[in-house]
Parts: sequence; structure tokens; C-alpha cells
Amino acid sequence: MENFHIDGSTYIPRIDFNAETGVLEIEGESYHEYTTEFFGPIFSWLEDYLEESGKEITMNFKMSYFNTSSSRRFLEILTLLEEYQNNKEGKVVVNWYYEENDVDMLESGEEYADDVELTFNLLPY
Repeated sequence: MENFHIDGSTYIPRIDFNAETGVLEIEGESYHEYTTEFFGPIFSWLEDYLEESGKEITMNFKMSYFNTSSSRRFLEILTLLEEYQNNKEGKVVVNWYYEENDVDMLESGEEYADDVELTFNLLPY
């Protein structure tokens, strides 16, 4: 399976999903208006990737800002990973990176950690 990559820009996060290592990264800012269209190919790739059972996956989020619409898509990604872990013998670890003084981003990570049953690490930098 091919890797998946999108270069980040002002409104768009950098996406780097490595099919060989199982490291999936989303980094930057996400506040564009058309999240359904933007995240569509991401979900397609992820669904194909999750067809095979038993993978170890590390999901790294390192966001500095995201809007409500992007927040919903992130929860959908986490829910897909949770379903994979529960139904396909996968092992998923989520690393939520936040700037040490960014209380809002820390709280967002805490809320996601409460919403899914995954190993969830809150990591200041």
C-alpha cells in the first residue's frame, strides 16, 4: 500500500501516513471550510489501510489550531482507530502533542481521550 501525504499550508494540516511503519501524523493548523472534501481522501486511505488485522498504529497529532469542523473529522479518525483496535486485533497509541502553555489544546486532547478507548498520551513540548 502506498503512503499518504499532504503538504501543510496556512489552513491545511500536514498529513503524513506511513503504511510501512504504521505512524500516522497530522500536524499544523486546520481551519478551512470544506473539511468533508479535504478529509474524504484521508478517510478512504485510512479505511483501506485498516482492512488488514493486527497492525500496530501510532497516531501523532501536533496541532496548533483547528476549527469545530476539523474537530469532528479528528473524532471520526479516532473512532475508526478505536473500532479497528476493538474489532481487528490492532494496537493503537495516540500521541497528542501540545505546546506547554496551550491550555486549550491540552483540554482538547483530554476531551478526545475521554471520547475513545485508546491509549492516549498527552505530551507537552
